Amino acid sequence: MTVDDAIEALSPQALKMIKNNFVIGLGSGRAATVIVKLLSQYIKKNKFFVKAIPTSLQIKIEAEKGGIPIIDADQINHIDLVFDGADQIDVKGNMIKGGGGALLREKILISIAKKVVIVADESKFVKKLDRSVPVEVHPFARNTADKQIREYGGIPHLRLLERGYPFVTENGNIILDCNFGQIQNPKELASKIIGIPGVIEVGIFPKPDIIYKTRKNGKYETIQ
Repeated sequence: MTVDDAIEALSPQALKMIKNNFVIGLGSGRAATVIVKLLSQYIKKNKFFVKAIPTSLQIKIEAEKGGIPIIDADQINHIDLVFDGADQIDVKGNMIKGGGGALLREKILISIAKKVVIVADESKFVKKLDRSVPVEVHPFARNTADKQIREYGGIPHLRLLERGYPFVTENGNIILDCNFGQIQNPKELASKIIGIPGVIEVGIFPKPDIIYKTRKNGKYETIQ
């Protein structure tokens, strides 16, 4: 049994929230990839018409393979449901996201969604957030943002590709992965960082509506 098996096990419960003509936001990463494949099967089986907004090219390609209609974010003013994953979740439901670099688009979709559903495996759950926080920064502000993040107690590292070149988001920005140790007040920290000139978005997210905690034995837990 694997985490993917757990996602398949929870899919009937998660996907039954979808209704005909829903607008669905699709996050990025492994969990989102599995969900997209299951979503494709679900809407075909139920003969539903839905529209999807993917947050990354990877998920867009997966959705197109599954025959899920794609629309641009500027074509809608609401989203009925967002499916996404998370890099880390604390006991209060605060999340760190953006490991794949799509944090800006993910936060935009989540901000206008009626319901947000997160799927994450048990290894992602901690008492307090303590992994590096992705911060999307305009390239012009790389040095100045780095300096101010350090003043807030962070240790930023420019995200690089395997060949040593800077990772560039689909929005044309860079990512600073910032280590703050244990984060005592995620909301306050995010507010400070987003106020730095040149910072586009911060990978700290508030508690979603529903969290599915998947386990290696193929089972899952629902957290609301």
